[in-house]
Amino acid sequence: MSIGRLKEIRDDRRITQKEIAKLLNTTQQQYSKYEIGIQMIPVEKLIILADFYHTSIDYLLGRTDERNPYPKSILDNKTKILVQQ
Repeated sequence: MSIGRLKEIRDDRRITQKEIAKLLNTTQQQYSKYEIGIQMIPVEKLIILADFYHTSIDYLLGRTDERNPYPKSILDNKTKILVQQ
């Protein structure tokens, strides 16, 4: 499965595959496989990319055309509070 939005959003920001690979702690070759769909991108890496691009995983996967990220979950906020205690 090709994730065309990965390339599209990266190109829009004029970022190289090598730079994104560094962000994801992987190689440029591995990241290229994610972009063209040779390998599935792990969920934890999708989360990093969605946060980096300030969008949702659904947008990156082409499940929505809405670029804005979803509001943070109340569960996420509760988890942060528990961790801080």
